[in-house]
Amino acid sequence: MRKIVLTGIQKMELVDSNIPEIKSDKEVKIKLSTIGVCGSDIHYYSEGKIGSQVVQYPFPVGHECSGVIEEVGEGVTNVKVGDLVVVDPSVHCGECDQCLAGRPHTCRNNKFLGCPGQLEGCLADYIVMPHFTCFPVSGKLNKVQAALIEPLTIGVYTVKLAQLQNINSSVGIFGAGPIGLSILMKLLADGITNVGMIEPLEYRLKKANEIGAKYLVNPETEDVEKKIAEQEALLLDVVFEASGEQEAVTNAINILKPGGKLVLVGIPPDAQYVFDMDQMRRKELTIINVRRQNHCVEEAIDLVVSGKIDVEKMVTHTFSLEESSVAFDIVAGYKDGAIKAMIDL
Repeated sequence: MRKIVLTGIQKMELVDSNIPEIKSDKEVKIKLSTIGVCGSDIHYYSEGKIGSQVVQYPFPVGHECSGVIEEVGEGVTNVKVGDLVVVDPSVHCGECDQCLAGRPHTCRNNKFLGCPGQLEGCLADYIVMPHFTCFPVSGKLNKVQAALIEPLTIGVYTVKLAQLQNINSSVGIFGAGPIGLSILMKLLADGITNVGMIEPLEYRLKKANEIGAKYLVNPETEDVEKKIAEQEALLLDVVFEASGEQEAVTNAINILKPGGKLVLVGIPPDAQYVFDMDQMRRKELTIINVRRQNHCVEEAIDLVVSGKIDVEKMVTHTFSLEESSVAFDIVAGYKDGAIKAMIDL
């Protein structure tokens, strides 16, 4: 089969590989249909690491995918051959303290698609996965929608963690990439419409406006604190940081009202933020960290099936597997109006 591997910083190759085989009665073989290029994939492509997760070359990357079940183990009952499935890239053990506490996303033995030292990525023709990672959606979603469920689950989970109690809550989002837009779509689906998008790229602000952001702020040309104060004199109840930028965190602390919440979902390149503890302490701000998603796949699927969220609105580019390096280069360089690139097999 064909497989894409990272071979160095901003270098990847298409190689031939053996088709993986089922080794357990609870595994399934999936012929992949569509793969999304994620921001975390770009970190591995551009920097060779995310914090302590360092790539050892060559390494297959990719984790957002949909596919069709081609073979099932004897003990598999939740999917059958021919099913189009959403693939949850996180494989938990089901036995550690975290799994038993209902937190499989922080499993002590977690293995994640396309994560160094864990599982090979899904930029390939086939993968083999445990049955419980697969959610059948034949007749409900198309293959692109199915592949986009994974990033949408992060938006769903992020909003859930924020625990907004009032649909009139004042909200800001830093970063109009796929995760920021997923957060926006989930908020709007929940009836929370007083949402501002803070983003330096005008084409991404335009996309946020199309999806339904109430107001837009460009931190490159506008004073964020002043602009937010014009919209909300008492400042914001919740800010979602989905850009991974220090400046966004600094601005977020300034535009949150006392008792507000800062929800961190972006990945900073240096794996660090600096916080103004004087402001945070005086305002008694709550900081919430997001680790991927937890038990949100089915909700995300239902939101798309119901029409409450049009997840394909974030897609801007489609490439073949052979064009993966072009896709990664365009997304990494914010070229050609790129927001979400998909690899079509």
